[in-house]
Amino acid sequence: MGRLVVVSNRVPTPTPGTPPAGGLAVALAGAMQERGGIWFGWSGRTLPATSAAQEEPEMVEQGRVTYALVDLTERDLNDYYAGFSNRMLWPLLHYRMDLADFTRVALAGYYRVNQLFARLLAPKVEPDDLIWVHDYHLIPMGGELRAKGLTNRLGFFLHIPFPPPDILTVLPNHADIVRGLAAYDVVGFQTPSDVENFETYIRREKVGHRLSDGRFVVHGRAIKVGAYPVGIETKAFTEAAEHAAKNPLVKRMKESLLGRQLIIGVDRLDYSKGIAERIQAYETFLTLDEEWRGRCTYLQVTPKSREDVPEYAAMEREVAELAGRVNGAHSDLDWTPIRYVNRTVGRNALAGLYRLARVGLVTPLRDGMNLVAKEYVAAQDPADPGVLLLSRFAGAAHELDIGALLTNPYDVDGTAGALARALEMPLDERVDRWRRMYDRISKFDVTDWRKAFIGALEEPERTTPKIAAVR
Repeated sequence: MGRLVVVSNRVPTPTPGTPPAGGLAVALAGAMQERGGIWFGWSGRTLPATSAAQEEPEMVEQGRVTYALVDLTERDLNDYYAGFSNRMLWPLLHYRMDLADFTRVALAGYYRVNQLFARLLAPKVEPDDLIWVHDYHLIPMGGELRAKGLTNRLGFFLHIPFPPPDILTVLPNHADIVRGLAAYDVVGFQTPSDVENFETYIRREKVGHRLSDGRFVVHGRAIKVGAYPVGIETKAFTEAAEHAAKNPLVKRMKESLLGRQLIIGVDRLDYSKGIAERIQAYETFLTLDEEWRGRCTYLQVTPKSREDVPEYAAMEREVAELAGRVNGAHSDLDWTPIRYVNRTVGRNALAGLYRLARVGLVTPLRDGMNLVAKEYVAAQDPADPGVLLLSRFAGAAHELDIGALLTNPYDVDGTAGALARALEMPLDERVDRWRRMYDRISKFDVTDWRKAFIGALEEPERTTPKIAAVR
């Protein structure tokens, strides 16, 4: 059994004696300790713009895992990360063509950093290693490694949506991006819709087709493409929620509610999350269902992110002003409709807050998966569960439509009506809906996701008739 080499934009900083930080670290920790391997990527540190590129990654050993850390210059970070990755790919892959900002300088930086990563990683790879590259920052990584002569099994997983061709082809270098995916042996998406969009693109652009065995031919290479929906640590999160009643923050929150029903939303500050539309829907709900005024409280937890990107700074102002306007118009002396928290809340406290909430509002305008939806379900009290109000445009809707109330976040009135239904839903219906969702996320958790993808990557290469490259 070969080692597992993981490549991601950011490497979780190893801290001996503490659990892994971040969802991807949790998902892969067990496999990496079992197999041994390398976790390669950006250290999180920056060098002056005039600095030379790093010649060797910093190697940190922890158990059977070696963390290979690369510092980036300010120039590389601005072009590759803040530029092309987060001002072009991120908005476009989330269907926000209006926010996409393409520059040749940023594109050059995107490829420059991928080439740097490949140059530093290639000498560390052994012939039987499995290589698993993660997310939109590193799509060209597979092709760069192939150019270095590596013949290892290469896998790529896209954690965010893959849009339909009419959106993807807005990207000036869309053909090169898809050609980069063809360098991998396994390409994983979150949902069947993403796979369908990929297939439609390669057919429409005449660069590939599906084989009878389910694989795809893309630019002359036969690759496996599939949906591998990311899960959570369901059992562990449920246990955290069960014990969170003693958490000081959770206790204070429960006492402050004074018997009111809690509605909760938890999102990183990002325009894809639909936070402004959600607040507007809540305001509409308060206007149309006046009997709920003073009987419910909406808690929105929204840690800041990417504050150096102008669109995010503008959104932070918009959301804060909107929450303030709603509170100013609807609050009473002893009741504030919205509690807007602009900071990170710890995992255990968050699990307890989910368990307190009668409604979980997960209404992104577009999301690859959205694990908050699954965490909310995992945290519920089986005897008195809350209701998940879920956007149909979240990847999680492909799995949780069996119990969630699906809503269109662009339809403010419809979301307001769904919120009223969720708050008024009888116990027997809440239990039935919750049980179906909980069974699903228990049977397909984060370990199953990791095993499914690595299992596909480990499959022996099948013989395929010689295929002419499609031009």
